[in-house]
Amino acid sequence: MTNTLIRSDGTRLVYDRLKVHGGNSAPGLVFLCGFGSDKEGSKALFLESHARQTGQSFVRFDYFGHGGSDGDFKDGTISRWAQDTIAVIDELTEGPQILIGSSMGGWLMLLAALARKDRIAGLIGIAAAPDFTQRLQWTKLTPQQQKTVMEEGLVQVPSNYEDDYIFTRALFDDGARNLLLDGPIDLDVPLTLLHGQQDADVPVEISLEIARQVASSDVVLELVKSADHRFSGPDELNRLAAAVDTMTEKLA
Repeated sequence: MTNTLIRSDGTRLVYDRLKVHGGNSAPGLVFLCGFGSDKEGSKALFLESHARQTGQSFVRFDYFGHGGSDGDFKDGTISRWAQDTIAVIDELTEGPQILIGSSMGGWLMLLAALARKDRIAGLIGIAAAPDFTQRLQWTKLTPQQQKTVMEEGLVQVPSNYEDDYIFTRALFDDGARNLLLDGPIDLDVPLTLLHGQQDADVPVEISLEIARQVASSDVVLELVKSADHRFSGPDELNRLAAAVDTMTEKLA
């Protein structure tokens, strides 16, 4: 059942939550979707079904400007979406949590974990894309598109999915204030990174860089040769479930 979390500024975030029944003490799961995606995506729904089977708590939600939540997508920034994530952790979960971040959600996952080290027990990234505004997207824009962003404040570019992407100057400026890969990432929790080698949006090298920069020595990188950025075929979803179960058992 979809519910609403009211942020301090009155903005409504919609979410779905499974609560623990029967005294299950396993860490809870929080899924963080990608840029322009929402809580109704295949990975989010699959993880909810899996959590129901394992008896774990689970939350999936829409950031500001995404899905059914309030706000104009064009007004969103990495900082805003990271704060949405932290609010969900603070207000909708109890005890240790495993954050599962897809693409941009992998960036928000790291930022939220840094802000709530006492609450985050483990991390699972799916084609995690920290610093994507600078490392990936800005360099893909043509000189004319870069000029348009700087002068007009936004640009619309084709995507590999249903809707075109909208990138704003505010997103790029704010992204620059949240970069993580240029130095050590002070997180010492188990981290699993799943990445498809056919990913045309986020290169595998980003996951390798995350693995190098995090403080944790417990890092697993699993490459799937046939998988693309969606990472949502039956085999990929089974690998995701296995990663969740492995981490849950490790933390039990």
